[in-house]
Amino acid sequence: MERNASRVPLRSAVVPGKARPRGAFPHFRRAGDFIFVSGTSARRSDDTIAGVTRAAGGATVLDVAAQTRAVLENVRDILAAAGATLGDVVEVSTFLVDMADFAAYNAVYSEFFDYQGPARTTVAVAALPHPELLIEMKVVAHRPAAARSAGKARRRP
Repeated sequence: MERNASRVPLRSAVVPGKARPRGAFPHFRRAGDFIFVSGTSARRSDDTIAGVTRAAGGATVLDVAAQTRAVLENVRDILAAAGATLGDVVEVSTFLVDMADFAAYNAVYSEFFDYQGPARTTVAVAALPHPELLIEMKVVAHRPAAARSAGKARRRP
């Protein structure tokens, strides 16, 4: 299929300042007016994970609410790099390691979105790429691509 030169080209990027993907894929990919954000976790750029603390005895304590907030903030930042906002999100797919975390995740999610927000699916998965990750989200946003500038749109006689 040949691309029409007047169409907006596909664009993808790994966003500086965000945790580097653990594979050969971008943080987001734009296809026309849609932006697809790859699965995003609570990982920070230094590879630490938000919502992970150590108890006095050395046990690892995982906080799904803190991880959910960090995931949504990471998604927000990735969308900003693509020229969009959380208000442009039309679909969210959430992957929880344990459905017992659903209420805490849902409470934080509700701070970012309401009934006018995106369609959503939440599923339980056996594991995520790191044992300290409790949640991952992928989103689809709809944001019309910027119109071509008048100078670029002009045709020579």
